Amino acid sequence: MHQKLPVRLLLLTTAVLGAILMASCQDLFLERATKKPKASRIGKTNFEHDVDPIMRGTVGSEGVFTGYQPVVVRGYGLVVGLKGTGSRLVPATVRATMLAEMARRGVGDSSNGWGHLSPEKMLESNDTAVVVVEGVIPPGAIKGSEFDVRVFVLPGSTTTSLEGGRLYTTDLRPGALASGSKQAFALASASGPIFINPFIKPGSTQRDSVNRLSGRILQGGTTTDDMPVKLRLATTSHARAMTVQEAINSNYPREPGQPQDTARGESGDSIVITVPPSQSEETERFMQLLKHTSLMVGSVDASSQLVRRALLANPGNGRSAQWRWCALGPKAVPMIQDLYDHPEESPRFAALSAGAHLDDALVVPHLVDLAEKSTSKKRRLLAIRYLGAMGVNPRIDIGLRELLEDEDIDIRLASFEAMLERKDPIIASTSVDGKFILNLVECSYPMVYISQTGDPRIAVFGTEQQLKKPLTLNTWEGRLLMKMDKEPEEKLQVFYRPKEGARPTIVLAPTDLPSFIRFMSHKTSVEDPSAGLDLGYGETISAVHELWRKGYIKADFKAEQDRVLATILANETKDERISRPEFDSLEVPDQFQPERPESSNAFDSPRPARSGLEGKAAPSDTVPR
Repeated sequence: MHQKLPVRLLLLTTAVLGAILMASCQDLFLERATKKPKASRIGKTNFEHDVDPIMRGTVGSEGVFTGYQPVVVRGYGLVVGLKGTGSRLVPATVRATMLAEMARRGVGDSSNGWGHLSPEKMLESNDTAVVVVEGVIPPGAIKGSEFDVRVFVLPGSTTTSLEGGRLYTTDLRPGALASGSKQAFALASASGPIFINPFIKPGSTQRDSVNRLSGRILQGGTTTDDMPVKLRLATTSHARAMTVQEAINSNYPREPGQPQDTARGESGDSIVITVPPSQSEETERFMQLLKHTSLMVGSVDASSQLVRRALLANPGNGRSAQWRWCALGPKAVPMIQDLYDHPEESPRFAALSAGAHLDDALVVPHLVDLAEKSTSKKRRLLAIRYLGAMGVNPRIDIGLRELLEDEDIDIRLASFEAMLERKDPIIASTSVDGKFILNLVECSYPMVYISQTGDPRIAVFGTEQQLKKPLTLNTWEGRLLMKMDKEPEEKLQVFYRPKEGARPTIVLAPTDLPSFIRFMSHKTSVEDPSAGLDLGYGETISAVHELWRKGYIKADFKAEQDRVLATILANETKDERISRPEFDSLEVPDQFQPERPESSNAFDSPRPARSGLEGKAAPSDTVPR
């Protein structure tokens, strides 16, 4: 017994020492584990991201999109074909940049067909002018996307008019306007014929109310590369990044011609977004759908009900609810149909807008009723736009046609644009020598309407419009003359000289307005030998505007809002501001204060408010929509 005691004591001592040693090793292991760089990076918070309850469980709840802003791009360009109204005065730094750019593009190279015409001679000609070109690239735009651009003369230039000019290919770059080595990388290019707007120039007199120092090229800009968009996660996590990536790719799988998956993880905190080709025309709308996409793939009913309960608990979330239902797709429709006549306005309109987006025919009578009877003009315009974007439905067509006779001119024009989108056959469309589209609209309210975005377009409301007799017009410094006496059989005599010293054209023209517009732009040819002056889109509008301003066209004269300029002003920084011809008048700053719109999507808000760019126009002056 006494011999076994030391052994037992030894064993007990060994066990205690072993336990102490193991505990020490475990503490050491835990201490080292907490210091591992990899472990410290897992779950790292990159930034605070507060999310409204209605947005929980969406792609947008996981982080923020970068690159999701319109990009203002600018550049110096050369306008040619100005018939002596250009200028040879160019600042030295700009001149050097233009000469280098023209040489790079082959100007003066006889092998390119330029002959003896050197860059220096082109800049010295009064038939050319150096201008500023600017535009806005939509967020997420893919390579080859087209957008409208603005063109205006350099401050201090002696150029008198850009009318009839054409812009040579010009590189457009982000940031402030610069020259030489200070220029940023080009993101787009621009070229094409310039359209001069027949708008009231601030501070102008009745002698000449058209601002010929600025114009635009419809669809004249083209992106030269994809505009990158990324989702930056609020918390670094490869597992969360994979969940988001799978949710996006399940809803927007790769399409033919799409080089990458729609969502492609770069790391645990960054996902690259590629806009699918089918969404390239509406990138802003696509980004809204992407932001509101549910992470719970396949659980549409549950997600729809969650959104519904959140909206009814907080009706102020109507916009988010609308987009969440839109992102869930057609399976969400049964969950929202009983809200189409909900007594509260916000839930009702959120459901109606989502139903219209998802092309639910049951929303049609509700939206038609809103468009016809609502006391809110904003709601009426929205309802019309929703109807215009829906699929084939005779009830929609009938409702929009009836709204063409509404007393409110904005309602009539919104209905016209919705009918154009739906390709309503009662609106006649004719291409005038490929220069613009001429629309004829049966309406008891006579009006002339011109577009400023997208396709060049002149719409004549009231197809029986005739030029008023007697008529005498002398414009464009005597290059365009018109005369017609009061006698019933008297024809309209037209004298036109393309430029000073050129051989004039003297011809009889039709007196009904649609035929007269065709005559002004038509180019006489063997295929179509009928008479015409071969004027461009802008020149044709300028001539029609002059006749209207003098009272020879008895109708409203309306122009689509200058959305390009409004968007540029809303997105440019203080350092990027440029002196523009539109703002020479001291009255303008108080009258034109564009605000950054929350969204420009058709299923979010009506088109931006009219800019009032024309200032306090006289009753006879043009009033843009």
